[in-house]
Amino acid sequence: MSFRYVIGMAVLLGAGMAQAADKPVVGDATAGAAKAATCGACHGVDGNPASAQYPKLAGQGEAYVARQVDLMKTGKRQNAVMMGFIANMSVQDMHDIGAFYAAKTSLPGVADTKLVERGQALYRGGNADTRTPACMACHGPDGRGNPGAVYPQLGGQYADYTSAKLKAFRDGQGFSDDEHGKIMTTVAKPLTDADIAALASYIEGLHAAAAKTAEVAK
Repeated sequence: MSFRYVIGMAVLLGAGMAQAADKPVVGDATAGAAKAATCGACHGVDGNPASAQYPKLAGQGEAYVARQVDLMKTGKRQNAVMMGFIANMSVQDMHDIGAFYAAKTSLPGVADTKLVERGQALYRGGNADTRTPACMACHGPDGRGNPGAVYPQLGGQYADYTSAKLKAFRDGQGFSDDEHGKIMTTVAKPLTDADIAALASYIEGLHAAAAKTAEVAK
């Protein structure tokens, strides 16, 4: 066996391993159903929790769910409660669970009618005075997000949860190693408590039908 042959095989093997490493992980919703069983205690069996303190995961993008679990597992997003459930999860596990929730449907919420006008204005038009961009630019007119760009679904999310997250971002408590988190820290900085309350309420009542109505009304 020649030296050149050995080197050539090593190069080919290395290239093959690199291609395998670069191959994107694809989730299996069926496998994810079993793996997400323990998640149901807080997030609901179908990703629609009974308590507003937990986020709705139903309809959330696979890549987004996997990314957030990874951030928490590595300590880049702090969540002490979650650590006990995700400490031993593999990347495949994260994507399988993400695929399971992506196949579910988020139950629509109801917005406070007193806050709809202000919330809608901020969500769809932003605030030029404070240079706050429109939320729908990234999260979509119906709040379904952008799975390809890993922007999360917001429509139907509990107002209490959204409000808490917006305040955390505004106060500089975003996710340390997440580019989208850094963007949100900047976006949320000018928001007042009243802005956040209006946005969070509007988002809870936001879904496809509500978005279509808003577009027609323009």
